[in-house]
Amino acid sequence: MSRSGPATHRDAWFLLLPALIPVLVLSVGPLLYGAALAFTDAQSGVRHSTTFTGLDNFRALRLDSLFWQSFRIGLVWAVCVTVLQLLLSLGLALLLNRNLRFRWLARTLALVPWAMPEVVIGIMWRLVYNPDAGVLNNALRDLRLTDGTTDWLSSMSLALPAVIVVGVWAGMPQTTVVLLAGLQNVPAELHEAAGLDGAGPWRGFTTVTWPALRPVALSVMALNFIWNFNSFGLVYVLTGGGPGGKTQLPMLFAYAEAFRYGQFGYAAAMGLAMVAVVAVLLAVFLRNRLTREDG
Repeated sequence: MSRSGPATHRDAWFLLLPALIPVLVLSVGPLLYGAALAFTDAQSGVRHSTTFTGLDNFRALRLDSLFWQSFRIGLVWAVCVTVLQLLLSLGLALLLNRNLRFRWLARTLALVPWAMPEVVIGIMWRLVYNPDAGVLNNALRDLRLTDGTTDWLSSMSLALPAVIVVGVWAGMPQTTVVLLAGLQNVPAELHEAAGLDGAGPWRGFTTVTWPALRPVALSVMALNFIWNFNSFGLVYVLTGGGPGGKTQLPMLFAYAEAFRYGQFGYAAAMGLAMVAVVAVLLAVFLRNRLTREDG
């Protein structure tokens, strides 16, 4: 006779504990602690006593023009990187889904950026963008397009676009893998039927491939937006937020407030505000997309 009832539920919770405890200790606990710090005046230093300040940090944050400037830069960065990643990864996934020679090698090479840590990617692209001996400037000089002395990461107008290029390159592999998996789940019979109806490549994509792939693309786009908006390591290695704050993403700004100026409570308020705003933006985006699909 099989057991059921409260004893079975207790056994299930007991089996979940090895996986649940690390999540609670390493993720949920710090998240709740950080949210609590947002309502205090916590600062660095053992002699500073932490007191509850209510919404004072958020009132100060509302008037902090530097934070909102970094927030706008973060939105530009996240939207540009996410959209370009989706478009380029979709094209690459469509190519890798075709029956080409050495397709296995192409798929392997497409995953190379995924296997590299962000710090290594940042250092590598700093060498590419080097104004004196960088590969990019040398190539432009050889093609006689520029004089080959552009300082990409120190230019007030070029630093953000240059960093966006790196972000797109670094994030394409995982997006490509997800879209490729979605393409392989599209029934071949649908493409055959569309071909018999006289549909060309573009019409076949818009009427068969994209409708089947759209839920996957929507999901990966939402996840990429969250990931890109919260980026830190890549931009920190490339520019450190410079020049003149032109690549100062919100996470870099919060990091500076916490670990350079010791304002832990204020930095925690920034993090909480960013979570709230991104959650609202994603909710509106997903609701509009899902409503459009249902309609």
